[in-house]
Amino acid sequence: MLRGEKSAIALLYLARVGDPTFHEDAGLIKNQAASNRTLIPANYPLASAAPLLCAGITVYASMVRHKMNQPGKSLGVIGLGGLGHMAVRFGKAFGLNVTIFSTSISKKEEALSQLGADNFVVLSDRNQMKALVKSVDFIIDIASGDHPFDPYMELLKLVEFWSYGMKTFSGSVTGGTKDIQEMIDFFASNGIHPMIEIIPIQSANEAIERLLKSVVIYGLVIDIENSLK
Repeated sequence: MLRGEKSAIALLYLARVGDPTFHEDAGLIKNQAASNRTLIPANYPLASAAPLLCAGITVYASMVRHKMNQPGKSLGVIGLGGLGHMAVRFGKAFGLNVTIFSTSISKKEEALSQLGADNFVVLSDRNQMKALVKSVDFIIDIASGDHPFDPYMELLKLVEFWSYGMKTFSGSVTGGTKDIQEMIDFFASNGIHPMIEIIPIQSANEAIERLLKSVVIYGLVIDIENSLK
């Protein structure tokens, strides 16, 4: 990444000489690459921007696409990991009342005090779950592994449709270059940062072991610049 007034990152652009699906004219390739870049504001840390380009846009695009950015509404977040904590960050920035659903109470204090969630519910607590039936406007499910959806569907409010009530369920893909730029500008203008741990490249193998053992809290960012000095 380059640091200037803004930093430019080439994204999602691959060209291989001889590939008939790409023009081999160097000028055309240069122009196409320039149009597929994302600009990082100079006042926003590059380490914070890095996870936004993957976990961040996956969550942001889904929330905006399904209008989970309406102030005053309520949001349920299933799974508090790399993507889940992004959903909490976005939800609070959008002005939502955020409830985290988790299988373990171990992250409760951090979720409420550091991430700013409004409520933390342990899934095994039937009284907590029952109290929230038909009270949540949106739920974003980003938990890994197989798990049932029925308990969460009961928590959603009914949306009026003619004289009926309905609930919608859908999947979502990630966002494009325009969405990524919009997201980064939103994070930068609101002073929001993902929770990360910066490590030297020499610790990359150890980091992989930690990922396999699920002992990474939210995200790891490798500091290439200082690692090579």
